[in-house]
Formats: sequence, structure tokens, C-alpha cells
Amino acid sequence: MEFEQLLGAHQGIIHKVCRLYRDSREDREDLYQEIAYQLWKSYPAYRGEAGHSTWVYRIALNTAIAAFRRRRPDVRYPGEMPEKQAEGADEEQEYRLQLFWQALRQLPDGEKALMVLYLEDLNYREIAEVTGISENHVGVKLNRIRTKLKQLLKQ
Repeated sequence: MEFEQLLGAHQGIIHKVCRLYRDSREDREDLYQEIAYQLWKSYPAYRGEAGHSTWVYRIALNTAIAAFRRRRPDVRYPGEMPEKQAEGADEEQEYRLQLFWQALRQLPDGEKALMVLYLEDLNYREIAEVTGISENHVGVKLNRIRTKLKQLLKQ
């Protein structure tokens, strides 16, 4: 099925958004399911004007930010949330990664959204396309966010 291939190809994006916006494993799984549901629901209307990853980012970020504001019936995507483990990460790397994610979670939602796009190596133009802000504004905001993260990591 086309949708399942799309979801599989972009699950890394969804995992990053889930990890950034939710602390516990259960909450991340719930958010993953909610994002998959929103993607599935929106898929028939997807016209391909934006790239697949841009479309997935928009829906994933909007869902993460708005999640649980309104409740929907418990309709779940029939697949399981695949595990995404860091391959070959030693304890020190894992500890640093945990600290980094904790610092990211302290950011306001809009800043989290910019950082998840930045961490996916999107360029400023692509980030601007996903978020709807200008490329210059993306650069300014990312510089401020990086400064804020450095401060959070020093604490």
C-alpha cells in the first residue's frame, strides 16, 4: 500500500517529533499513533505540491502541538510504533543525547518545531516552506534557539 510505504519512509521524522514533544514512552506511542492517523486521514487530499517530507513534517508538527486539545474517538493506525534505537551508542553518548533531548523539551513549541526541522538537515528555505516564515526569520530564530540551548545545557 502506498500510504504504508510513505509512513515507513518517513518514520524517522515522526519519531523525532514524538521524542521532542513527549517525555514518556507511552505518550510518544500515543502521539505516534495520532500523527499516523492524521497522515492517513489527510493522505487522500495530498496533491503532491509539497514534497512528501515537507507534508509529513507539517502534519506531524501541527498534530504534536495541537495533540490532546480535542479528543477524537479511539481510532488507531493498525501498525505498531517501530522501535528506533541508536545503533552503537555507548553510555556516554546516550547520556549526552538524553541531556540534549531534555533541553529541547524545555523550548516553546514553535522553537521545538524549528529545531526538529534543523536536526533533519533541512536548509533554511525548506524550513521556511514547512513553517510558513521567511528564510531570514528562520536564520534569526535558529541562532537564538542555539544560544538558548547552550545555556540550558550548561545548567
